[in-house]
Amino acid sequence: MSGRDGKSRLVDVELDESIGRSTPDVEHERAVAIFDLIEDNSFKPVGDDHGPYRLRLSLVDAKLVFTVTRDSGESVVTHILSLTPFRRVVKDYFLICESYYEAIRSSTPSQIEAIDMGRRGLHNEGSQTLMDRLSGKIDVDFDTARRLFTLVCVLHWRG
Repeated sequence: MSGRDGKSRLVDVELDESIGRSTPDVEHERAVAIFDLIEDNSFKPVGDDHGPYRLRLSLVDAKLVFTVTRDSGESVVTHILSLTPFRRVVKDYFLICESYYEAIRSSTPSQIEAIDMGRRGLHNEGSQTLMDRLSGKIDVDFDTARRLFTLVCVLHWRG
């Protein structure tokens, strides 16, 4: 599936304004994920062929809310996902990210690489969980799921 047809893709991603600011590392991750997501993604609500789309991510009562509209602003669908399936992987991901950012400042390249491999593995696991949870609701490819999972982490952390 490719969003290159111009329709099955996101053209804007907005995070709920209540998220607030975080550490410079988290802010950087969020900005890069949003930029990368908008630049290259494959995103299509199941049963809808009238994109491109805009996505607003928010937290409501500890649930992740995907509000999808058309580029024109017309409402398409809202999906609400429990964050429970993400709790362990997000917690582990944050722990290894802290180790990674510390390692960047003071460790050898081989130590940084080892920590980064673990970080990527957890990120992939969370991305696959997100794809599974969106299955039958929103079609995304793995790279899009990875970028969305980064945003889920930021939302979860701030939530």
